Amino acid sequence: MATVAEAAAAAPEPLGRLDQTLLIFAGLMEGGKEDEETVRELGELTRLLNDDVEVTKKGETSVTNVIDSDCVDTILCYLDMRQPDVVRAHAALCTSAYLKAAGEDGGKKLAEFFHDRVRRGTYDDYIVAFCVAATIFPIVPDLTSELFLSEGFLASLGPLMRRKWKSRKVETACLEMLNAACMNSACREAVRKYCTEWLEEIVEQDPDDAVKSMHTVDPDMHLQEGSISMRRHSLQVQNLAAVVLAKLRAVPSTAATAGPEARIQPATTSIEDLSKRFTRMLLDEDEIEHVQPSIEGLAYASLQPKVKESLSKDSKTLKRLVKVLDEAPPRSPMIYGALSIFANLTRYRPIETDEEKRIRQLKAYANAAGKLQQVDPLDEDEHVTERCKHVFEAGLTPVLIKQSKSGSAASLALIISIIHALSTPPPLRGQLAQQGAVRLLIAAWTALPETENGPKRAAAQALARILISTNPALVFGGTRPIPQSAAIRPLASILTPDPTADRRDLLPTFESLMALTNLASTDDDTRKSIIRTAWDDVEEQLFNPNSRVCTAAVELVCNLVQDPEQTLALFGDGSPKAKNRVKVIVALADAEDPKTRSAAGGALASLTGFDEVVRAVVGLERGLEVVLGLCRDEREDLRHRGAVVVRNMVFSEGEVGRLARGKLVEGGAVEALMECAKGSKRREVVEVVVQAAEGLMGEGGK
Repeated sequence: MATVAEAAAAAPEPLGRLDQTLLIFAGLMEGGKEDEETVRELGELTRLLNDDVEVTKKGETSVTNVIDSDCVDTILCYLDMRQPDVVRAHAALCTSAYLKAAGEDGGKKLAEFFHDRVRRGTYDDYIVAFCVAATIFPIVPDLTSELFLSEGFLASLGPLMRRKWKSRKVETACLEMLNAACMNSACREAVRKYCTEWLEEIVEQDPDDAVKSMHTVDPDMHLQEGSISMRRHSLQVQNLAAVVLAKLRAVPSTAATAGPEARIQPATTSIEDLSKRFTRMLLDEDEIEHVQPSIEGLAYASLQPKVKESLSKDSKTLKRLVKVLDEAPPRSPMIYGALSIFANLTRYRPIETDEEKRIRQLKAYANAAGKLQQVDPLDEDEHVTERCKHVFEAGLTPVLIKQSKSGSAASLALIISIIHALSTPPPLRGQLAQQGAVRLLIAAWTALPETENGPKRAAAQALARILISTNPALVFGGTRPIPQSAAIRPLASILTPDPTADRRDLLPTFESLMALTNLASTDDDTRKSIIRTAWDDVEEQLFNPNSRVCTAAVELVCNLVQDPEQTLALFGDGSPKAKNRVKVIVALADAEDPKTRSAAGGALASLTGFDEVVRAVVGLERGLEVVLGLCRDEREDLRHRGAVVVRNMVFSEGEVGRLARGKLVEGGAVEALMECAKGSKRREVVEVVVQAAEGLMGEGGK
C-alpha cells in the first residue's frame, strides 16, 4: 500500500488559473448539458474573473489573455432569452465580471460581437444581439449606448418590426432592448425619434390581427393551441411596447429646441391611455405574466399629474397594487416598481422660497421658447394630501412595514419616502403610529449608513411629525414597547441643517424641536437623555433668527428644566456658562414674538425655583424689568408666568431672597402686581399675585 507521501507525489498538480479558464470554456462550448452544470461552470468562471484584478496586481497573467472572441461569443450567447432564467442570470454576472477584468479589450470584443450579429441579420442573430444589449445596458451604459446609437441601427428596427412574417422572439427581444435603453437620456431621445411610430402601431394593433400576421416558431403546434399561445404573446408584445411608450411619454423630451430634424410627430397614444391599459392589465388576475409590465408601466406613467390623480381615486387598483406589493418575492423588481408608484402618488413638491420660484419660472420660460410654464395644479399640496389619504386607506402601511424588514437599500429609501409623505397630513399621524410606523422609522434610521443622508433625514423628520401629534405613552407602550429613548437620536440628528443641501431648510429643525418637547413632557429619564444627546444643538437654536424655531427651542427648554437635577447642572451652579444661559432666557422673555415670550416666561417660572438662578436674574441689568414686564403684559397667560417668577424670587431663601425682595420693591414690583391682578380674571392668576404681594410686604418673605 502506498504511503500518504507517495500518494501525494503521484497526484496530478492542480491546474493553473489559465488552464482552469480554458477547461471551463471547453465545457461551456460543448452544449447539451444540464442547466445545473452550466450554472456551475459560469459560476466558476465568474469567480476567476472577479479574482483577476487582485491576482494580476501580484504579477500573475490575467485570465482574460486566453479569452478570445469565440470565448466571448460563448458567454454572451447564454444571455439569449431562450435560455433558462437561472442560466441567463449567471451569464449576466459572468459578463459583468469579464467586462470589468478585460477593460477596453473586453469592450472591443463586445462591440464586435454586437455589430457582427446585427450585420448577419438572421432572426437568431437579432435575438441574441438584442438580448445582450438589454442585459448589459445597466452594466456598461456608456459602452452600450455607443452600440445602440450606431449609425443606421435604430432606423433599421422599424422595417424589421414591420415585416409581414414576424418572429415573436425577435419582437420581444427588441422591445426589451428598447425598454432597457430608455434609462439613458440620449438613447431615449433616439428611440423617441425613430421608434415612436411603430411602437404605437404595435400598441394599437388588434391582438387577433397580430396573430394572423405572426410566424409560428413551432409549425407542428396544434392550430388552436398555437393561436392561443400566439394571441397571448401578441398581448405580451403590446404590453412591452406600451411600457416603452410610457417611458417616452413620462419623461419630457430634451430635444424640444434641437431643430426641426429632432421634432417628433404628435402622439396618438397618450400617457393617460397607456395608464388605463396598464390598470386593466393589473386588474386581470388571470394573466399573471401581465403584472410585471403593468407595474413597470405605471411606475413611469404615474410621474404625470393627471395619471396620479386618476390612479389615486381608483380604490380597486390601489388595493390591487397593495396586494401585489404584499405578495411580491423579496428584493424583486416588482417590489421596487410598486413602491415607485406609491412614491409618485404621494410625493409633495419641494418647498420653495420666493427666489427659487422666480428662478424656476425663468428657466421654464427659457426652455419653453417664450412660454411661461406653471406648476400643474394637480401637484399642489391639497391634491397631494388627498392622494396620501387615498393611499393610506388602501391599507399600505402594514405592507410597507413587512417589506422594510427584507428589502434592499433602494426599496427602503422609497418606503421612507412614502411614510414621510403620509406623515405630512396631521390626521394620518396617529393612525400611522397605531400601525407601527414609529418602529419602522426608528429601525430604518438605525440601519441606514451615514452615507444615506437623505433617507436618514427623511425618516427622522417623519418620526418627528408623528411624535408631534401623538401621545408618547400610547406610541411607546403596548405589548411590544419601543424604548422611548430610541427616538431621541434620530430626532436630534435633524436639529442641525443638512450639510449637503443647497439651502437651509428649517422645517425639520422646527418639527424635531416640537417632537422632543412632547417627549420631554413625560419623565426625568427622557429629559436626561435629551440633554445628554442633544443639548448643544438645542441651545444653539435659542439664537435662531426664525421666531418659530427659536420659540420651539425655548418650549423644549421649558420642559427640560422640569428635572431639578438637570436644571441645577445647566442653569443653577453659579458658573459663567450657567449665568449666560439665564441671561439668554431672560432676553427671550422680552422678545417681540408673544409665543417666544410665553415660552421663555414658562422656563423662568421653573428656573427661578433655584436660588442661583434668582441671583443671576437680579444681577442682570434689565433682569427685573423684563420679569415685571411679563406681569404687565396684555396676555393673561404671560401675566400668570410673570407673577409665578416674582413669587419664586420673593420666597427665595437667605441673602438671595432679601436681595431679590429689595430689588423688586425698588423696581416697582408692588405696582406691577396690582396691575396684573386688576387685569386678570382667572382665579389661579390672582392667587399667585396675592402670594407674591404678601411676600413683598413682609408677610411671607424670608
